[in-house]
Amino acid sequence: MITNTELEYKGNLFPSQITSHKKEVDKITFYTKNNVALQISFLRDSVLRFRYAAEQDFETDFSYAICDDATYGYNYLGIEEKEDHFTMHTSKLEVRVSKKDLRLAILDLDGNILNEDELGFHWEESYQYGGNIVKMSKFSQESESFYGMGDKPSQLNLRGKRIENWVTDQFAYSKDQDPLYKSVPFYIGMHHDTAYGIFFDNTFKTHFDFCNERRNITSFWADGGEMNYYFIYGPSVAEVVVGYTDLTGKPELPPLWTLGFHQCKWSYYPESKVKEVTNKFRELQIPCDAIYLDIDYMDGFRCFTWNKDYFPDPKKMVAELAEDGFKTIVIIDPGIKIDKDYWVYKEAVENDYFCKRADGPYMKGKVWPGECNFPDFTNPKVREWWSGLYKELIADIGVKGVWNDMNEPAVMEVPGKTFPDDVRHNYEGNFCSHRKAHNIYGMQMARATYEGLKKYSFPKRPFVITRAAYSGTQRYTSSWTGDNVATWEHLWIANVQVLRMAMSGMSFTGSDIGGFAEQPSGELFARWIQLGVFHPFCRVHSSGDHGNQEPWSFDDEVTNITRKFIELRYQLLPYLYTMFYDYTENGIPMLKSLVYFDQEDPHTHYRNDEFIFGNQILVCPILEPNSKGRRMYIPRGNWYNYWGGEVSKGGKECWVEADIDKIPIFIKEGAIIPKYPVQQYVGEKEIEELTLDVYYKLGKEESNVFEDAGDGYDYKKGRYSLRTFKLTGKENQLIIQQFKEGKYETPYDCFKINLIGLPFKIHAVEIDNVEILMEEVMVNGDGNMTIQKEFTQLHIKGF
Repeated sequence: MITNTELEYKGNLFPSQITSHKKEVDKITFYTKNNVALQISFLRDSVLRFRYAAEQDFETDFSYAICDDATYGYNYLGIEEKEDHFTMHTSKLEVRVSKKDLRLAILDLDGNILNEDELGFHWEESYQYGGNIVKMSKFSQESESFYGMGDKPSQLNLRGKRIENWVTDQFAYSKDQDPLYKSVPFYIGMHHDTAYGIFFDNTFKTHFDFCNERRNITSFWADGGEMNYYFIYGPSVAEVVVGYTDLTGKPELPPLWTLGFHQCKWSYYPESKVKEVTNKFRELQIPCDAIYLDIDYMDGFRCFTWNKDYFPDPKKMVAELAEDGFKTIVIIDPGIKIDKDYWVYKEAVENDYFCKRADGPYMKGKVWPGECNFPDFTNPKVREWWSGLYKELIADIGVKGVWNDMNEPAVMEVPGKTFPDDVRHNYEGNFCSHRKAHNIYGMQMARATYEGLKKYSFPKRPFVITRAAYSGTQRYTSSWTGDNVATWEHLWIANVQVLRMAMSGMSFTGSDIGGFAEQPSGELFARWIQLGVFHPFCRVHSSGDHGNQEPWSFDDEVTNITRKFIELRYQLLPYLYTMFYDYTENGIPMLKSLVYFDQEDPHTHYRNDEFIFGNQILVCPILEPNSKGRRMYIPRGNWYNYWGGEVSKGGKECWVEADIDKIPIFIKEGAIIPKYPVQQYVGEKEIEELTLDVYYKLGKEESNVFEDAGDGYDYKKGRYSLRTFKLTGKENQLIIQQFKEGKYETPYDCFKINLIGLPFKIHAVEIDNVEILMEEVMVNGDGNMTIQKEFTQLHIKGF
């Protein structure tokens, strides 16, 4: 009789001593006695990659996250063998690898430890699925803080938290609930005023422990795949975020209209209801650029169809909406109704494009249309087919954007609310189970949608929104934070989620303003609008089950407050567009938490509410009912109160008054803020004059304004206008120098300059060293003037 049939439980396994190593240009690989390999790639002097193979060869080197045009190249790489370790140097970092067990230490060139392994790499065999559970543990340095990780609804500083990444449809989630809709396995560690980043590029379910289980240990692990992570050195938080965004990719510029205000509901139908809503916006003079159609516009929720009872002539309707300035956005979900008479279903079956279970049948699940099959977006042929399905919607009917929902993928009435683990995927020819493909399914759907819209929108730019995402999704799409709730707690959550997403490379994000589930009070709606207009993606969306959430759905006071703040957003469009240009060119997040803005100030390390909009506008939402103001932290420097013009010295917490019609907004001294006139939609008016709000500073400050045609691709051929204004303030002088690049000619000829905080009376004005008569520039008692746009130097002299 055989009695010893149980497998021995091995538990954690660890690398043994190094037996050999080899160097290949930018890679150094170490091999151990027990067949573990560590490959260190030196991508840049400040960006390193660490890959481990345990008892087998490395996997195929493929990543959905890493951008094809990421920056590579280093200045110096040296390796030395010491008695008990190997040392490698770049021009910015030192890496030590223990000969005994492959444990790592990463130091700066002054010998300060940035990041150090505790147990380091180890693994455990997965008897249930095969392969390994790969693990990494590191020492937490003194007073170390942790940021990033995407849409987690928690304090910005994640120290003490334990979280996981498994993209999940989480209706009406709550504070600290995890996981949610996105998987961004990237965090920033900061200690001793030095920051670094770690991006764990593993698409299996991943887990992170930031000093939760053990107060001085940080660890991360995955349920399968490789231990494969990137180390990004700062030393500033800003440099880490920019480095990560360069690695995972930057988006193209969106159409300018996408930065306007959007209105959405589940659902606006029939056509008469859509027209009623859009007409009301124009009647009340509340600016709006986009109207959304949720799943009820379809025939039985079949994607790429129209319900002709509700929308008898969609092309005519979309054209009429466009004449009134509204761009139409439609929803598309991944579930394709099982219907042998449905052309999309038939094409997918004929080409074998649906995901399959392990034993061969198609993955079947219930979503809005009923029983559905699901395309395998990890197959390039499926993505190409899917992109072609948009031809009628975009090229023929004239829809301007697509909203991908339910793409976690979400499945109703099953445990886990998604595909079973045994579903198979192509994964670019690297065939795998859903355990590996789950976190990137929604990303690849959004990618296919983006490719279709880019093809059929040309020569205009595409606009895509996604709910589910993995690192790098920002290359294809904007996003929103999912099915939130109309509560004050969710207003707080919306703020921290969007700030965290911006710090995680995905700036073009917003929340469902007002809350998707339940019904906000008028006060909550007003406070949410006041925050939402300062988020890159600005959209009201609600389930419609609990009442209406159009701006006029409350009382006149709320309607007027909503109009006031939406108008402010439209005035700030050139500032917002410049923020986006900085993001697309340089990877700089559009919103900056205070720790990003000034990490040297320890008071910023745990602040959640305040943020910098762009580079020079400080915003702090009101997050409690019945508030007449709030205490907030003003970062170091001098800041002008936007509403009253008073100057506050930063570096301290203070009370700021903000009744229901205001929130705290401050402008950095020396800033030059560009503004357009209020428009009901982008393109309604030709801009005849650019307003520049100039905030005096005793000292120097630099500001930028980026403009182009607002759509199309001519900006890539140099047809853009990038103006750099350098302000120098003295006790009785103000000098503004202008430097311009690009071939685009803006439609306006003049700047209207509003001088704010000028400490002297104007005595004389010189433009390019020529003194100008006061009446020629229309100086008035308010300190305003109008001058031609092509000046090189404006010199304002005082008494």
